[in-house]
Amino acid sequence: MDITTNNREKVSTKWIENLALEEINMEQSGVVNFSDHLNPSYHLEESSIELMNKLRDLVEIYSHKFNEYRGNTNSEIKIFKIANTVNDFMVFRNSLRLIFARRSDDLINIGFLANGKDIFSARTDSSEQHGTSSLHEIRAHIGAFNKITWKYNNEEIDLDSLVKHYITEFIKLSAR
Repeated sequence: MDITTNNREKVSTKWIENLALEEINMEQSGVVNFSDHLNPSYHLEESSIELMNKLRDLVEIYSHKFNEYRGNTNSEIKIFKIANTVNDFMVFRNSLRLIFARRSDDLINIGFLANGKDIFSARTDSSEQHGTSSLHEIRAHIGAFNKITWKYNNEEIDLDSLVKHYITEFIKLSAR
């Protein structure tokens, strides 16, 4: 649940809800963990899962809108969950796949798979003919008080800009 403050900012209350549930579980089980909140690996896992869910939500919104404007064709964008993973997913159209994969709690890979074998990254500027043969890496950085920020090439990402870039590249490359 989120609440809105007087400044109209949304404030996430999930952490306090989890804290209350942990205390209830502690009272019922008798197991006390006083230091879990100091462990960055717990926060990294939670943050990476949340980031992947937000990515998928934005990809679904933009893909649905594209398909809606494009009309009923054989070239619609489809989204699939990748089996045996927490929340990895891929976007598919005309034999091209855009893959979002959580490789570890602090690393998310994004890249294209063409013809079931050729892996490459999205172009990042207009001078590139093709993306490189490696995947882009979005990495978590832990700051003071376990604040986690996600970065690409050591620059903090804007989720909406990131999704717009990859979806645009995907649509351009998968057009027939």
